Amino acid sequence: MALFKGLFSADMAIDLGTANTLVYVKGKGIILNEPSVVAYHVKDGRKQVLAVGEDAKHMLGKTPGSIEAIRPMRDGVIADFDTAEEMIKHFIRKVHRRTLFPKPKIIVCVPHGATPVEKRAIRNSVLSAGAGRAGLIAEPIAAAIGAGMPITDPTGNMVVDIGGGTTEVAVLSLGDIVYARSVRVGGDRMDDAIIAYLRRQQNLLIGEGTAERIKTTVGTARMPDDGRGAAMTIRGRDLLNGVPKEIEISQAQVAEALSEPVQQICEAVMAALETTPPDLAADIVDRGVMLTGGGALLADLDLALREQTGLSISVADEPLNCVALGTGKALEYEKQLRHVIDYDS
Repeated sequence: MALFKGLFSADMAIDLGTANTLVYVKGKGIILNEPSVVAYHVKDGRKQVLAVGEDAKHMLGKTPGSIEAIRPMRDGVIADFDTAEEMIKHFIRKVHRRTLFPKPKIIVCVPHGATPVEKRAIRNSVLSAGAGRAGLIAEPIAAAIGAGMPITDPTGNMVVDIGGGTTEVAVLSLGDIVYARSVRVGGDRMDDAIIAYLRRQQNLLIGEGTAERIKTTVGTARMPDDGRGAAMTIRGRDLLNGVPKEIEISQAQVAEALSEPVQQICEAVMAALETTPPDLAADIVDRGVMLTGGGALLADLDLALREQTGLSISVADEPLNCVALGTGKALEYEKQLRHVIDYDS
């Protein structure tokens, strides 16, 4: 049995994100990346799960009255406890596909700004889903570790992790957080800004899926040099006469739509720089700022931040995977990084 355990470690790290959940298994790396979405229908007053992850995401905005597709995470924390528990159970089963495993040790990342109640909800969900022990790690620390930043050195490192629900801005030194700020702006807020812009400017109503497609296809944080940029065709419902309608949207329009959330991210970075101790600020001038998270993939976001701060801005090699990789490294090198993991015991 000891040999069996050595060959197949059950311990895992989970990046329980607002938009996507990534699972890292000890010794194997990231082996699951699926949307944080659950579809269910209510039968005799009880929720019955129909689909989780990718299958459930396809149902968002397209379900009949008897079925509901929801995202149990909001702003990086659990909004629907029961549904989140079902989602975590599903992903654990999908990862292991075996019944002989002992209860695994699971480390989950949480936003720095999460309250004790929100942290307890995440811990309880993970334990209820089958974990033997649940540890928590702050998202900015996980992101910095995953991006390969030397956070254990006595030097200042700044990381900006832009997730689906929150943006975490942190200054790290000697393996811990010196300053951190969590603002509830991320990929979801960008999607909402695009929906609101098209409703206001074009009298067109689009769904979340279309907004996300616009963001990933022609989304940009800066106005294009030619004043228009690339364009794409989108479809939605005309609010004036209620019929389906097709229009073209340009990069310039998307940049205008995203100006507010981008500005909020820039302001969070500026606020962090203003409160950073002078010696650490000097290190950040030398080293620059690292962008992680899915939001870091927004075109020209690094340039927009560079213009505001005057600092060198880099995007991590795998921005989408940084938090999961960092949480996984905390699991792999637990002895060296135990001070950043909270087991509450």
